[in-house]
Amino acid sequence: MAKETPTMFSNLLMFICLFMFMLNFHSSHGEQQEFELLLSFKSSIHYDPHNFLSSWVNTSSNTICKWHGITCDNWSHVNTVSLSGKNISGEVSSSMFQLAHVTNLDLSNNQLVGEVVFNAPFLSSLLYLNLSNNNFTGPLPQSLFSSPFINLESLDLSNNMFSGKIPDQIGLLSSLTYLDLGGNVLVGKIPNSITNMTSLEYLTLASNQLVGEIPTEISLMKRLKLIYLGYNNLSGEIPKNIGNLLSLNQLDLVYNNLSGPIPESIGNLTNLRYLFLYLNKLTGPIPESIFELKNLISLDLSDNYLSGEISNLVVNLQKLEILHLFSNNFTGAIPNAITSLPHLQVLQLWSNKLTGEIPQTLGMHNNLTILDLSSNNLTGKIPNSLCASENLHKLILFSNSLKGEIPKGLTSCKTLQRVRLQNNKLSGKLPMEITQLPQIYLLDISGNKLSGRINDRKWKMPSLQMLNLANNNFTGELPDSFGSNKLEGLDLSQNQLSGNIQILFRKLPYLMQLKLNNNNLYGKIPEEIFKCKNLVSLDLSHNQLSGEIPVKLAEMPVLGLLDLSENQFSGEIPKSLGSVESLVDVNISYNNFHGSLPSTEAFFAINASSVAGNKLCDRDSDGSNGLPPCKSDTKMNSTTFFVLVCFVLTGLVALSGAGFLVIFVRKRTKSFEVRRVVENEDGSWEVIFFDHKASKSINIEDVLSSVQEGKVISKARNWVSYEGKCLSNDTQFVVKEISDTNSVSVSFWDETVTFGRKVKHSNIAKLIGMFRCGKKVYLVYEFEDGKSLSEIMHSLSWQKRIKIALGIAKAIKFLHCECLWIGLVNEMLTEIVLVNGKDIPRLKLNISGVKEEKLRKEVTEKSEIYDFGVMLIELLTGRTSVNDIETVEQKNNIVEWARYCYTDCRLDTWIDPVMMKGGDVSTYQNDIVETMSLALHCTAGDPTTRPCARDVVKVLESVHCSRITFC
Repeated sequence: MAKETPTMFSNLLMFICLFMFMLNFHSSHGEQQEFELLLSFKSSIHYDPHNFLSSWVNTSSNTICKWHGITCDNWSHVNTVSLSGKNISGEVSSSMFQLAHVTNLDLSNNQLVGEVVFNAPFLSSLLYLNLSNNNFTGPLPQSLFSSPFINLESLDLSNNMFSGKIPDQIGLLSSLTYLDLGGNVLVGKIPNSITNMTSLEYLTLASNQLVGEIPTEISLMKRLKLIYLGYNNLSGEIPKNIGNLLSLNQLDLVYNNLSGPIPESIGNLTNLRYLFLYLNKLTGPIPESIFELKNLISLDLSDNYLSGEISNLVVNLQKLEILHLFSNNFTGAIPNAITSLPHLQVLQLWSNKLTGEIPQTLGMHNNLTILDLSSNNLTGKIPNSLCASENLHKLILFSNSLKGEIPKGLTSCKTLQRVRLQNNKLSGKLPMEITQLPQIYLLDISGNKLSGRINDRKWKMPSLQMLNLANNNFTGELPDSFGSNKLEGLDLSQNQLSGNIQILFRKLPYLMQLKLNNNNLYGKIPEEIFKCKNLVSLDLSHNQLSGEIPVKLAEMPVLGLLDLSENQFSGEIPKSLGSVESLVDVNISYNNFHGSLPSTEAFFAINASSVAGNKLCDRDSDGSNGLPPCKSDTKMNSTTFFVLVCFVLTGLVALSGAGFLVIFVRKRTKSFEVRRVVENEDGSWEVIFFDHKASKSINIEDVLSSVQEGKVISKARNWVSYEGKCLSNDTQFVVKEISDTNSVSVSFWDETVTFGRKVKHSNIAKLIGMFRCGKKVYLVYEFEDGKSLSEIMHSLSWQKRIKIALGIAKAIKFLHCECLWIGLVNEMLTEIVLVNGKDIPRLKLNISGVKEEKLRKEVTEKSEIYDFGVMLIELLTGRTSVNDIETVEQKNNIVEWARYCYTDCRLDTWIDPVMMKGGDVSTYQNDIVETMSLALHCTAGDPTTRPCARDVVKVLESVHCSRITFC
């Protein structure tokens, strides 16, 4: 036996060596395989702006554990890949999902695209997977929801473009504590199997297209701390047993179609800090049990159909910071108990049926920053204590029946930025102190009974952008300044102001709207007003102004509305005034004008009521504008008449012999219009011009040459636009070649003719001509130097973006007002919007042809509003939907992403980084958030809930601090 011992020992030693050799062999083989897989992933990356992957080089697999973003375990196997936020782009390689030993894989916050494919044998050790904030497409990877991944603890696939249904097998991931599938395009119902994940603490399925009811079995998920199912199409009632989730601290079910009452059982959720149920169809009163949630920080039940009174039990919510109950049917008084909430910062109760007085101690014991009680039936005085916290920056009390003077407590509130007190019954004088507040950028106290002078104090409001004192009883002369060179909108109309217009307009370079109508002003229009080159709307009507219309008025580059009616102006209308291209609305009625109307387009469409009460005549009218024809100075004798007839007949014969026949030439009161039939080698062309100059300079050869040789400007599925230039002169234009099969239809042609006649708007590219021969159709537009919005969007400041958005909204509003709801549906607005050097946008509309009967006007308008909402999202985020839109679903991707980010992410994570660099965010944060809210309303899933164009313009004007109306 003693002799066998060394042999056994040597055998054991040999076995250990062999085992170590095999282990090292497999380890080195595994390292080599991981090395190759990671290099394969790197090769799929097209863009690495920070050179983060520069350390991933093809030298030796021994260095793999030193690569950026790579961590290895004790056996030198890759167990962590962390590439979050490196902004890398490319089509994701499946090699990344074949790493056998990885426990943590994080590719979030990049620009990766493609479908994600998992192979079940790999990644079986995975515990944490984060692919959020990319552009992944296709269905959720089915193999991920299987038993090999049963140990997975955290799964984040949010903010991508995953589509299809949530797999029923999702319940197999029973170890998950964190699940986020939000911000995708998922459809179908929430599978009941999801309730098998009893370890889950965070559940987010928001911003998808999920339908059906919330599973009642959700009450089995006892560990849930957060539920976020907002921005879907869920229906039914909130499960009554949701009160069993005692660990819950955030419940967010916003923007669904949930109905019925709020369940009493919510009062059991004593750990709840955030309760968001807004934008649903909930009914009934607020359950009293909610007021037992003493840990609540934010309560938002707005935009529902809730009713009843707001209980004084709200006093129990001593930690409450935000209370949103607006847009419901609440009645009764604002409870005094609200004044005892020490941390309350934001109180919004607008658009209800509240009555009684505002509690007089409101603000005294709160920390108010935003107060909005507008559009109720409140009476009494404005409390003096609202700004006691010295933090109030937004005060909105309009459309109530408040009376008394503006309290001194507000006039000394130096933090105020936005004040809207219009349409109440306020009286007394405008306090001296309020005109000294340094941060106010919007002050609207119109529609009250305020009186006294406004030129007896020094205006010092350096931030002021919009001032509205209209419809009060102010007297005396106009101030020469309002203490701000940022003023964009000034409305002093419907008062009793007198004297000359002596405002120092040279200090108002950004003024866009000026309303001084319905006062007692006299004298001439001051020359200095023409220094306001951004002026779009000028209303001086119903005063006692006199003199002639200054010729320089025609030099206003963007003037769209001019109302001089009911004054004492005299003289002739300057001929140059009619040539102002942006001018779409003119009223000169009831003055002492004489002579003829200018024979230009701005006056072809003028209404009879807009020229009445003068001594004017019209040289080209058929009498529809109410003006008599101008009398000729000489009479035509018979000899002259005979010669003229002979001359005309000879000319017609000559033209016919040359192959050129004039069918008819017709000028209308609504617009200039010339029709021709022109023959060339392609056949007979029907030609219509809507512009006098174009009819003289552009011919069919110019158009055909431009299509054959001109540069392509832009294109889509049904059209291509080319740069055009006349062969015989320097006239430039744009030719749009229409390839839609409907383009040869009578309906399409007639719609386009109507469009050319009626559409005269400063924010819409002007259609100046149409050419048709067989199946060939060309539309000719006026040329304007500029770039498409998609080209310049990433270089724009916030102020320029909101200005452009407002211009486009006005164009859409004009189209809808004129019943011309054509040209926008399924178009990328950033591609068909041209922006000139003055940041004025112009829509290059595509007339889409005959509409199916089922596509009613309202539905089509709402579709255009949806497309406008998509454009707003792109403007705000810098993120584009797709480069070539083929389906509506592709647009929905960016919409769902925006909804998710808006409610679930910080502002700096979704806003365009260009605006961050420009420093605009901190200054305009509230406006940016308000604009994104509008964009999400415009892109609501239910078309009937989308705002109309008129309301869109109102919101943007409010944000942009001007109120310009065109139709």
